[in-house]
Amino acid sequence: MPLGLYVSVPFCRTKCSYCNFASEVFSRSVFQRYVDHVCSAIARANETAEQMGGRFDPVVDSVYLGGGTPTMLDVSQLQQLFVTISQNFKVLPGAEITVECAPGTLSSETIETLCAYGVNRVSLGVQSFVDAEAASVGRLHKRATVANDIAHLRSAGISNINIDLMAGLPHQTYESWHMSLREAIAFGVPHVSLYMLEVDEDSRLGRELIAGGAKYHAHFVPDDDLTADLYVQASDRLESASIRQYEISNFARHGFESRHNLKYWTRQPYFGFGVDAHSMLQASRWARADWERDSFNHPESAQDRESRRFAGAVRFSTADSLEGYLGNQPLRRTEVSEQAALEEAFFLGLRLTEGLNLREVNMEFGQEALLELQETITELVQAGMLLLEKEEVRLTPRGRLLSNEVFERFIHVGHGAI
Repeated sequence: MPLGLYVSVPFCRTKCSYCNFASEVFSRSVFQRYVDHVCSAIARANETAEQMGGRFDPVVDSVYLGGGTPTMLDVSQLQQLFVTISQNFKVLPGAEITVECAPGTLSSETIETLCAYGVNRVSLGVQSFVDAEAASVGRLHKRATVANDIAHLRSAGISNINIDLMAGLPHQTYESWHMSLREAIAFGVPHVSLYMLEVDEDSRLGRELIAGGAKYHAHFVPDDDLTADLYVQASDRLESASIRQYEISNFARHGFESRHNLKYWTRQPYFGFGVDAHSMLQASRWARADWERDSFNHPESAQDRESRRFAGAVRFSTADSLEGYLGNQPLRRTEVSEQAALEEAFFLGLRLTEGLNLREVNMEFGQEALLELQETITELVQAGMLLLEKEEVRLTPRGRLLSNEVFERFIHVGHGAI
């Protein structure tokens, strides 16, 4: 099965107040050192897979440069990344190659470089077409900037464009939200990603909201009920424009679903490089034996011992800070047990609008495993969060709004989400 490749570029012009990703504003003096480090990791991919106990297959059908803002890099640095990928992996003809961009970072030279290296999909972090809303969270672009970028991309031959929108931004109202939706639809893009503001300790705005403060326009953030209403209204508006929901946060015209992101939700193999990059590969039995011999000198938990009975896949991730990554902090490794794989199948698969086919789950994990979850499925159906039709189970509209509560029901005590 072909791999998906992910390359993290954690550099931004400014740190948005809502952002809880591993990205920051860094001096350009560190950019080249970082790119060199990532390229070295790409060149060692085979060796890394072996050390982690995963099977390595160099065939790739999707590449995703995310961040951060990859288009903060110089043209020569983007070229270095793409050349290194092509030297170490076999990127199939017709592969989906995506680059995330902040509006206003796409120079003519950058777009020319993206086209030269086969980029055929661009994701624009718009968040809002209302200039005051975008500015309130630290975005540096205006609506006119986005319009200019879309026009330039299309003139260069890149028409597969995604727009990110966020519900729950400071100062957002029904009227302003409808304006953003109208603009997204009017631009005719084939893909829209729709997120609700996350309130947690990992962003400045989130911390301020939790503390009850007023910095970062926190006192102008819509309440949870309004934010949920905005999400529901957006789902309906996009559907009426033939931009159909295929995942909790993603909507696309037919044939424009993100092939790379579908790998995550359907548990296909992917390999990540750079800061806070995650990988999942099929487990290699002979490599697993090496890992077990090595673990003789490192005490393992009961959960580790249980996971070694199945080991259908292995997950590993890089350091979640630039300092740790450039300092060669060891990879974090998790061998996926049969129980964890079953849990993943549900809490990832249920993100998709089409949901899960229980017959396929039965074939992969056995009838006994499925029977253990039958009570949970029945309770969630009765609570109006799941819909069960013959062998298909999927989230209801209410279930999508409360999806984290649904997913938690499929995670056994003692097992964390991966």
